[in-house]
Amino acid sequence: MRLLLVEDDARIQANVKAALEAAGYVVDVSSDGEDAWFLGDTENYAACVLDLGLPGMDGLSVLKRWRENGRAFPVVILTARGSWRERVEGMDSGADDYLPKPFEMDELLARLRAALRRGTGHASPLLSVGTITLDTRQMRVTKDGVPVSLSPQEYRLVAFMLHNADRVVPQHELAEHLQGEYGDRESNAVEVLVGRVRRKLGSDFIETRRGFGYSVGAE
Repeated sequence: MRLLLVEDDARIQANVKAALEAAGYVVDVSSDGEDAWFLGDTENYAACVLDLGLPGMDGLSVLKRWRENGRAFPVVILTARGSWRERVEGMDSGADDYLPKPFEMDELLARLRAALRRGTGHASPLLSVGTITLDTRQMRVTKDGVPVSLSPQEYRLVAFMLHNADRVVPQHELAEHLQGEYGDRESNAVEVLVGRVRRKLGSDFIETRRGFGYSVGAE
């Protein structure tokens, strides 16, 4: 899944980006409020980790503009501001969760996983379609209860499709979430990856909807 990380502290940004990538996400970063607003308003993100104290435009203003423009992706706020009034303002502005600094990286990852699940209508950390199950906490995929070894890209593909089960995912959207802003978005690259996953999880796991995209669990 493709995420946006907005944080102007270089050390925190680097640490969070590394942790998110290690957890299987594709991460775009921004250090400026104006730039972050533009990215969130024009790019297709699964979620955002947003700092409030930003140069150019503060995080709450960025969030309010996104929501006013109909951008509904989950947002987890990070901030050094600690008062309950500021937390309430953040939630009322459209945030899905709120984590004060300093924070534990594992807690951030857990809150982000929960926000992503809620955003796609899932309550459990276990996502299943047929005999395939994804454990979002352990980053593990099983078939009939047996763990399946996947490459990082294969895992990202399975995770994104299971989070978006019962809808058709256009090929360009899938490519964005697998490769990020500067990755290979050629249709052949996605088709090759889908083929590899089918060989490991079954030919009927991902259905190709010609002219529309890919689906799992769709009738």
